[in-house]
Amino acid sequence: MENYINQLNDAQRAPVLHKDGPLIVIAGAGSGKTRVLTYRIAYLMSKGVDSFNILALTFTNKAAREMKARISAIVGSSEAKNLMMGTFHSVFAKLLRYDGDKLGFPSNFTIYDTQDSQRLIASIIKEMGLDKDIYKYKQVQNRISSYKNSLITVRAYFNDAELQEADAMAKRPRMGDIYQNYVDRCFKAGAMDFDDLLLRTNELLNRFPEVLAKYQDRFRYILVDEYQDTNHSQYLIVKALSDKFQNICVVGDDAQSIYSFRGANISNILNFQKDYDNVEMYRLEQNYRSTRNIVNAANSIIAKNKNQLEKVVWTDNDDGNAIKIHRSPTDAEEGRFVAGSIFENRMQHQMSNGSFAVLYRTNSQSRAIEDALRKRDIPYRIYGGLSFYQRKEIKDVLSYLRLVINPKDEEALKRVINFPARGIGQSTLDKLTVAANHYGRSIIEVIENLDKINLKINSGTKNKLVDFTNMIKSFQIMNETTDAFTLAEHVAKKTGILLEFKKDGTPEGIARMDNIEELLNGIKDFVEGQKEIDGATGNIGEFLEDVALATDLDNDTGDDDRVALMTIHLAKGLEFPYVYIVGMEEDLFPSGMSMNTRSELEEERRLFYVALTRAEKQAYLTYTQNRYRWGKLIDAEPSRFLEEIDEKYVENLTPIDKPTYRYKSLIDTDIFGDVDKSKLRQVKPTNGIPPITSKPSENQLRKLRKLKPELAQPIGNTNTIDPNLVEGSVINHTRFGRGRVVKLEGVGNDRKAEIQFESAGLKKLLLRFAKLDVIG
Repeated sequence: MENYINQLNDAQRAPVLHKDGPLIVIAGAGSGKTRVLTYRIAYLMSKGVDSFNILALTFTNKAAREMKARISAIVGSSEAKNLMMGTFHSVFAKLLRYDGDKLGFPSNFTIYDTQDSQRLIASIIKEMGLDKDIYKYKQVQNRISSYKNSLITVRAYFNDAELQEADAMAKRPRMGDIYQNYVDRCFKAGAMDFDDLLLRTNELLNRFPEVLAKYQDRFRYILVDEYQDTNHSQYLIVKALSDKFQNICVVGDDAQSIYSFRGANISNILNFQKDYDNVEMYRLEQNYRSTRNIVNAANSIIAKNKNQLEKVVWTDNDDGNAIKIHRSPTDAEEGRFVAGSIFENRMQHQMSNGSFAVLYRTNSQSRAIEDALRKRDIPYRIYGGLSFYQRKEIKDVLSYLRLVINPKDEEALKRVINFPARGIGQSTLDKLTVAANHYGRSIIEVIENLDKINLKINSGTKNKLVDFTNMIKSFQIMNETTDAFTLAEHVAKKTGILLEFKKDGTPEGIARMDNIEELLNGIKDFVEGQKEIDGATGNIGEFLEDVALATDLDNDTGDDDRVALMTIHLAKGLEFPYVYIVGMEEDLFPSGMSMNTRSELEEERRLFYVALTRAEKQAYLTYTQNRYRWGKLIDAEPSRFLEEIDEKYVENLTPIDKPTYRYKSLIDTDIFGDVDKSKLRQVKPTNGIPPITSKPSENQLRKLRKLKPELAQPIGNTNTIDPNLVEGSVINHTRFGRGRVVKLEGVGNDRKAEIQFESAGLKKLLLRFAKLDVIG
């Protein structure tokens, strides 16, 4: 025990040794907060606290797994197994499995992901006969999600005139009815969405005092990671559970609060000392991750925020290199700079691809970066794209497995009842849905009682429906005696999904079969892993819950040596030796949609702080002079955040743009129309140059063509052909990189060069336009 305590510095040791009472740990970036949480749990157990009485809440499953592995190494795996540790959603899903029956939910309830929720809402909008262009299902789903995270239930909504008026003003007066319908349909299907896992936990703890008392008594010591990211719903659950014993430890950094768009409330951490009596505050201010230049630059940025807790982050690490700022003419050039820099750094410092990350404010920025990396043959991975578990063929297999656990799951049933095709058409499904809504039953219950319901469905289709339900029942019987892998493999074959893609024969079909094989491999691996967990059975229910609560980053094994591409929001909690933050421009970063209030701008600044502090050795900040937005090339202005960094910590790789005064007109220039050139006053010729009144005559053009080629160079072209350029010359091209001239041909403006580039291959370039330098 003494051994691991001695591994801590004085600032880290103090909160670890604080046993009873509320405490808050303000942990700067890279200051070892995970170590503090881990060692505090181990210390509590060494002091006689039963592992069953400890609850640790994190924001990613990956963080929870890493913490549990470290604790196992200190106290032994048998005791570590008893800890209740995981994400808010995974822990509260377990609580709802135990006690959700009090709210009318089965213990085998399905967890709907965002796609499931959106599909259900789209169905409801269609069934209600509403205009889908006004009631856009994604917007409706976001609205319902925000209601739930703010604890606005259906009843609370209809009791709030302001909310109803706001929706009416937005021309969506039926929003409350959709919300009601959505909640009813989820309940009927025995399903909860992600937001329900928090909302229903709050309902459970508040409506049933005996349940609250049970969990208060069990969880006598509570630890919460990333407390600044908690929303109102999470805050209330933690407050309720910790109220009796008040042995609560929260760890976070207000400077890294960047999830307000998801409902995160920074006041939870700012006001923690007001919520509990005799709170002890500890600060972790030593950064172990980054160079001194990066740490000090980040400090100079976040100091501009007014609303923050006081701390001074510092480091004993080397000064390191200055933060490098680079300007590019366009986003394509920006991509080429990033790819070239990664290539050079990788070769020069013998780094792996996984040592590099490119961070951006919006997903759309990845395209230019991807193009440039592909041309350099640099492997990369995009985080936050289409998750493996969101691919069609994977969702199809998982939907069958979901029906095994919960046959009332309507979204799963509608997805696979006619896939592979078994002659059950959409009109039949519509009739079943209408009947299910009319009788307040699930679709599968309607199918099981077709003889008692007067539905106009022919006997052939009825037989197919019965065959489908019998197949699902056979899977349910098999599930009672077998593990998740054996069942999943049987389902993939028996349903005909594998045969369907095998018959396809196209590359896409083969890829889908490969994905299903990878899914089965993953299930096999999961089953083997569950054998190590006390009380786990490795059945399909455990696997489906693990999948439903997984995130893209949770599934990263770290085995792939690829450059990481991701939004800054996804990068939180990660670190890389080299980090490129691209798109440092006004209206992009900070976002044009997040500058209406001081609090919004301060969150954007915290986001930049998070991005910069991901870097261990070197950070690059890039921006462009012009960028394509919505298909149009617009002038870009350097981000204000670039000016906010203390200049002694930065190096400009390109000359700094001097800000020029530009008057922003208060008048829309379109009101003046186009200039009528026929009414312009003709100006007398000066210096013998005639006024431009019409196109040149054919005679003038013939004379022009007789001019020497070098004098007929196009207007605006300033490139001159280097006289030292000969066959065999080694050159550097701004786009294609280093190459050797193989052949020269033509004269004057028509002069061309065939160049063999090291990375881009053989290219033929028109020299009057080619941007190249002779280097040997």
